[in-house]
Amino acid sequence: MLIFASVMIKKLVYICILSGLFFSSCKSNRSLVSSLPPQISAEDSVRIVNTKISSSKKSSGYKGISRVRTYNFTHPDVPAAFDGFRIAFVSDLHYKSLFMEKGLDNLVKLLREQHADVLLIGGDLHEGCEYVQPVIAALSEVKTPMGAYAVLGNNDYEACYSDIVREMDKRGMHLLEHKVDTLRRYGEEILIAGVRNPFDLKKNGTSPTLDLSPQDFVILLTHTPDYAEDVPITNTDLVLAGHTHGGQVTLFGLYAPILPSHYGQRFRTGLEYNSRLTPMIITNGIGTSNKNIRLFAPSEVVMIILHRQKD
Repeated sequence: MLIFASVMIKKLVYICILSGLFFSSCKSNRSLVSSLPPQISAEDSVRIVNTKISSSKKSSGYKGISRVRTYNFTHPDVPAAFDGFRIAFVSDLHYKSLFMEKGLDNLVKLLREQHADVLLIGGDLHEGCEYVQPVIAALSEVKTPMGAYAVLGNNDYEACYSDIVREMDKRGMHLLEHKVDTLRRYGEEILIAGVRNPFDLKKNGTSPTLDLSPQDFVILLTHTPDYAEDVPITNTDLVLAGHTHGGQVTLFGLYAPILPSHYGQRFRTGLEYNSRLTPMIITNGIGTSNKNIRLFAPSEVVMIILHRQKD
């Protein structure tokens, strides 16, 4: 028994050492920025109390994507016309990595089966310029009723940026670089805001949500969850982010020795909140960075189902 325990401890130490090598292409070079002030308005308090979020997980049934994680998101600002609205969210494909051709085909099939009303994409699409065209072409085949909206990640800004912009434009996909777009349904609307390069706060440190109305239902799409803590994201009701890969290599899903976030474990995965208690859904993503391995950080497609807070 002691021999077995000793072997297991040695393996965990080995994993901790190796994991330090796994995220070199995902790390941010930003210095720590002060968090938002803790004051919360009475109006914000009412929204926080009335926001209800539940989640569930199930196996995807497809090779290359471990699971589908579904969040039921109930909020007073969700318009009646968007009650039951289905959002598919994918991020960090890093195609090709551990995520290969068969996985990409399976992702399209899986997304179609979710019957989403809109597809949102969180960035880090590729691991080489030659893969830009096939990965964007595949995502464009999902064909949701309200189209596809995307932001880009650090990999996408470092290489092949113009190729990505051209391919998305060619296929009618909406790239939200510090832009806000409107989704309309039966005379009502929700807003999707996207952050341009969230690692460059000197240029992009003013959230595109600041000029919106508190009464609007606003989803902020950003590659890294750190952005929602680094800068005020006033008027945002829900943040969707990726970048962390859920740690990619974790100790039994509880702790990641290395995370590409300057807030430590705080925004590793799942449902979290910034200092103003804005809910954030952080996906583990689909592909892998640098080393093609995942350990207790399953790849996933995220589904968000909106619900109107009943009076």
